[in-house]
Amino acid sequence: MCFSIRNKVISLTIFFFSIFNVSAYADTLSDIKASGKVTIGVANEVPYGYTTSDGKPAGEAPSIAVHLLNEMGVTDVEVVVTEFGSLIPGLRAGRFDVIAAGMYVTPQRCRQVLFSNPTYSIGEGFLVKNGNPESLNGYGDIQEKDVKLGVMSGAVEYGYAREFGIDMSKVVTLPDYPSGVAALKSGRIDALAGTSLTMATLASKDSNVELAQPFDALIIKGESVKGYGAFGFRPGDETLRDAFNAKLDGFIGSDSHLAMVEPYGFGKHTLPKGMTAAKLCQ
Repeated sequence: MCFSIRNKVISLTIFFFSIFNVSAYADTLSDIKASGKVTIGVANEVPYGYTTSDGKPAGEAPSIAVHLLNEMGVTDVEVVVTEFGSLIPGLRAGRFDVIAAGMYVTPQRCRQVLFSNPTYSIGEGFLVKNGNPESLNGYGDIQEKDVKLGVMSGAVEYGYAREFGIDMSKVVTLPDYPSGVAALKSGRIDALAGTSLTMATLASKDSNVELAQPFDALIIKGESVKGYGAFGFRPGDETLRDAFNAKLDGFIGSDSHLAMVEPYGFGKHTLPKGMTAAKLCQ
């Protein structure tokens, strides 16, 4: 009997702790509205989310986030820069309130964070040395040749390579894209994988590398792979997530939205076209 009662006490303690843990951030929306201050997390990845030389937020996701937050009455937006693979742990640890890094919505990530509805959709690409000496124009080429593919830590490309069937000994994980470009130029890798937009942006900044063209559309399990980027929130912050979704609903695809994101390479061609986080999380 004592053992049973003790188990019940322990179970109740765990239950109430879980409730407290989930509800600890349940009033984040109220808190940031009251203080007028919020912190967003970015991975310094151009053009998705980064900071300018004077520390101001820039890129597709931070630009939209600042706009929506201002509409909510939150005008003091601070930025925390971290490695991409540290964004979710940093959010859950309370280092920032919103992931504004253009993070793809995937079922695995949906088990760790809440996502807004997506703000864009885009396909994949490779960055290669000038002239594409190994003729790497898709994941199939990596699978067939004796080459190395670089992927950013925490990014979806690692999973794409695995699901495509590439021998994972060919995949080199790197902390960020600048490290990836350096690895490519030094010969440590033969191609760097990422979204076509990111790879094109990197190519425009370094005359020694280029975007692999043409690029074979990535097909996994018979389906064309496209990524959908969105904002990330802590579990329990449904009110903040829902507030973002309400604002996004009337903003994404508007003239104001397109004018805001076109300088970063986004536009009508990258609109999510009705895709929702609920569908992507399935």
